[in-house]
Amino acid sequence: MRILIDIGHPGHVHLFRNAAQILQKKGHKIFFTLREKEKEIELLKAGGFEYKSFGKKYNTTKGKIYGMLKFGLMETLTALKFKPDLFFSHGSIYASHAAAILRKPNIAMEDTGNLEQVRLYRPFTKIILSPAVIGKNLGSKHYLYNSIHEIAYLHPRYFTPDPSIYKLLELEPGAPYAILRFISWNATHDVGQVGLTYELKKELVNILKKRMKVFISSENKNEPEFAEYMIKIPPEKMHDALAFASIYIGEGTTMAAEASILGTPSFYVSTVKGQNCEELEQYGLGYVFTNADGLLQKVNEVINTPELKVLLQERVKKYLADKIDLTAFMVWVVENYPGSIKTLRQDKNYHLQFPG
Repeated sequence: MRILIDIGHPGHVHLFRNAAQILQKKGHKIFFTLREKEKEIELLKAGGFEYKSFGKKYNTTKGKIYGMLKFGLMETLTALKFKPDLFFSHGSIYASHAAAILRKPNIAMEDTGNLEQVRLYRPFTKIILSPAVIGKNLGSKHYLYNSIHEIAYLHPRYFTPDPSIYKLLELEPGAPYAILRFISWNATHDVGQVGLTYELKKELVNILKKRMKVFISSENKNEPEFAEYMIKIPPEKMHDALAFASIYIGEGTTMAAEASILGTPSFYVSTVKGQNCEELEQYGLGYVFTNADGLLQKVNEVINTPELKVLLQERVKKYLADKIDLTAFMVWVVENYPGSIKTLRQDKNYHLQFPG
């Protein structure tokens, strides 16, 4: 089978990576397409994948409209050359439209439920696969499974943290450090939303640097005063860094959930609803804040409780035991298409055949 996977975010590379490698080992041909946002190419190269980049994303409203036309055409032309049997993506408008033109099936993973995007790809998609925590009904094509995207690549079956990260970070083994993540707020679902204010970012850095080394990962290029803290490691090593960190604080749901699953005290600070982070908080694996109220107090509490990481590891085991192996589920869906789609439509609990 020839499978075209379209991605639009670094997290999408991680989501599909293990399934793609398993499918390749089974003899299937995998090809990635992308619009560059941040580190996608480096991650694809690290995974040894074939890919085609359509260039940088556009951030303005006019640019996004132009990009939809430009990237849609490039996706279709690339697909005509690759001749896929199936399209697979994280709710990609481009993949779904190209699939319709080539009269090929499109399977979408969806964990945000942004209706402005869903409405554009749903008519051209065979099935939409979502974590049960999504909290939205996306129609008759929607199938819910008991897992979250981050489990697909951070489950212990697929990932073991590498302690050599301390050397890359130029730290002594076991030395405490913090990771902060700032986002650009350019996504369509970010309109009208807020996270960490500039003043709060500075205050967090000042609090943390008194106790540990501070590293920042940021999409925001307009805050040069944080440049000295920017983390400088290969992007494929970020999960190793998160695993050994003493604390994580950030504005994006993905990295906050990743830190939680890796057993690192994690703070998600944003008005954007993050269902995965909220569920992890219920398991005692993270903290969700929509504003600064109580944030600094809880951060101080956590950095003064170093033994918390040991407790979190036990909570992680409980959480993963309650979830399915998402990578195994994805591989089954693709390999057994179209029978898999028929099965899922008939049995809403079939995903439980893939225990975590």
